[in-house]
Amino acid sequence: KRVLGITHFAVHGEIHLHFSVNGKVRIVLLHIIHCFVYTYRTSFLIRTEVGVTQHAHYRCMIEEADGIFRQLGNVNQRFGIGMTVNQRICQEVCAFLGVQNMHGAEMFVFWTDADDFLGDLDGIAVFGVKACDDENDKVDLDSRRDAFCGKISVCNNLYQYGIPFTDTTLHTYSIYSDLLAADINKFAAICRVVNGLRHARIGAIGTRPAGFQTVRASEKLLQASGITVVPVDLSEILSAARKIEDADETLQAKLKEIRQYAAVPEQYNDKLILQAKFGVAVEQWMEANEIDAVAIQCWDSLEQNYGCAACVTMSMLSEKLIPAACEVDIAGAVSMYALTLASGRPSALLDWNNNFAEDRDKCVCTHCGNFPKSFVMNDLKLGTLGVLGRTLGKVHTFGAVYGKVKQGDFTFFRISTDDTKGCIKSYLGKGDLTDDPYGMDGCIAVTKVDNLQPLMKYICKNGFEHHVAMCRGNVKDILAEAIETYLNWNIYIHE
Repeated sequence: KRVLGITHFAVHGEIHLHFSVNGKVRIVLLHIIHCFVYTYRTSFLIRTEVGVTQHAHYRCMIEEADGIFRQLGNVNQRFGIGMTVNQRICQEVCAFLGVQNMHGAEMFVFWTDADDFLGDLDGIAVFGVKACDDENDKVDLDSRRDAFCGKISVCNNLYQYGIPFTDTTLHTYSIYSDLLAADINKFAAICRVVNGLRHARIGAIGTRPAGFQTVRASEKLLQASGITVVPVDLSEILSAARKIEDADETLQAKLKEIRQYAAVPEQYNDKLILQAKFGVAVEQWMEANEIDAVAIQCWDSLEQNYGCAACVTMSMLSEKLIPAACEVDIAGAVSMYALTLASGRPSALLDWNNNFAEDRDKCVCTHCGNFPKSFVMNDLKLGTLGVLGRTLGKVHTFGAVYGKVKQGDFTFFRISTDDTKGCIKSYLGKGDLTDDPYGMDGCIAVTKVDNLQPLMKYICKNGFEHHVAMCRGNVKDILAEAIETYLNWNIYIHE
């Protein structure tokens, strides 16, 4: 699944291309080593272990290859040095890419003729172009590379062929620079977002509550971008939950997991088994249907017809990097998934909910209680839903997560399917979580976003929902590149 391959090709001029074939990402580093191509004319595969975050390994690889090539002598005009990045595939990381885990080797064919090379890239998305610095004391005809100029020509050809690509931070820099590792890691995150969303399966458990017209979404517009919505009636999940025996080993493990995840008030111990059965049923359905993210009908059929809230189940799923959105907000689940793919961290779905006194750049973002623990970064406690607890009775609404989010930087993102315009639109930005106290139950995040008022005007004028997805850290540039260059969704980037 989704293996990231890093392959080196030799051509004249240190030009680096990154592209994707059949959903498998390849980073192609078109690298010139004159003595190899023009003196030894070799075509042999070099097997070596490489760590992308330690640029010295690149130099070691070249030195090792040089020694082997000298022994092999003249063979062919073509050669390639390749290596594969293996993805960590396990439930704990939701099959996300382990960029540092690089090993093995592969060789791919290359062509020295630019027209042939680009012609064979038909239908392939190029993800990055890099050029290497020349050195001021090596600018004679035998030593210089002219990659500064050559990169412009490569980009020009890619543009002519209609092949999208991502540029590097600087126009040229050394392949031994730490910046190369940073750019590759950034590119890997862009690839995760693009490939992840283009093949995403979003679960929709239950129907959208009648009172939440704001979270309507077009499955057809999502499908046009490769995002499949997989629905299931809430009654099927509840029926499966009720069939789970109290002594079931999976259920007992889930009970233990919940107790370790959050503090459970003693008076609700008897309700915990009901909550755990619901969680097991949801996870089993998601696993059987290969669901990447989910939106759940948490309001208010579950409380009335089963007797608990969905919050802790959603919180724990998101903590496992399987985003879970409230109120069957399918577009919200996609937004969360994009942030999780970009950051490799849990994401949360929040309401832009309250002003913070008269500080116009602050907003209190909250939800009944679905934030993942790593997003909160404080201890969690389980309780009852506030609003529904008053109308339905607290005993029927146990399972909400209480937690005050700790300070730190964050990225916010939201997509919306605009049926009127026939497009997917989005907005994106960054801000800071603060430690300002705020006396409200549930999950609470006091946020500060520069120029918040213009953002709110944009949200209101363009018909966006009240929900917003957030994750810790700054992945704004990663998402912007993925959406603008490869997914072609409409996007407003807030500054």
